[in-house]
Amino acid sequence: MQDTAPAPIVDSHCHLDFPDFDGEHDALLERARAAGVTRMVTICTKLRLEPQVRALAEAHEGVFYAAGTHPMSVADEPMATVDQLVALAQHPKFVGIGETGLDYHYTAESARAQQESLRIHIEAARRTGLPLIIHARDADDDMARILTEEHRAGAYDCVMHCFSSSAGLAHAALDLGFYLSMSGIAAFPRSKDLREIFAATSIDRILVETDSPYLAPPPHRGRRNEPAYVARTAAVGAEVFGLDYAEFAARTTANFDRLFAKAAS
Repeated sequence: MQDTAPAPIVDSHCHLDFPDFDGEHDALLERARAAGVTRMVTICTKLRLEPQVRALAEAHEGVFYAAGTHPMSVADEPMATVDQLVALAQHPKFVGIGETGLDYHYTAESARAQQESLRIHIEAARRTGLPLIIHARDADDDMARILTEEHRAGAYDCVMHCFSSSAGLAHAALDLGFYLSMSGIAAFPRSKDLREIFAATSIDRILVETDSPYLAPPPHRGRRNEPAYVARTAAVGAEVFGLDYAEFAARTTANFDRLFAKAAS
């Protein structure tokens, strides 16, 4: 990207506890830092696994964490409680609530339970002041409705992680003051419509992420993703917004610091 030291950037969403990375954390983080990634948020998707995700954050400088029940796991995991999430949030490196949300693509049969879980996580975000981290797939109408209803009942902050939904859901989220996060999907050649949604968004509402080990951007598509590759997505993001890489990295990092204030540099 540049011959000089790469501009600092943040990977706002990854899964360092997944078995894809077993035994490789030191090398993984070294490659990330070489690419300019100064901080990352590793996401716990099942609350029973929170201790091991917390341990990763405690063991590594620049690694923070969030926890919640992923919507695809709601049917198989105990329902989270607000008090449980609020208690976890006392940890100094716990910086977000989730990921939570709705996924009707693979798990539509648990829609009602997913909605209940989502509202629990929203209440925890309200009480803690930490940002909500949303996963949304094939559930745009219910997602927009619940986020809006709950925001009217009491404000909270939120990022639409790995945003790849409709322009309608993007508008609904942005109208509430939320953020959209660009993943490797935005860098796929066939994602022109998605890039147009991002281009129509204020740069002040954009984050970048890997969602690693998933969704590696080109030229790594189809292989394991890792935090270092957030720079590849950011390079595409810079093109979308007509900025040079360093400016895009600085702007999205400032957005991260505003939203994830507990992890601010």
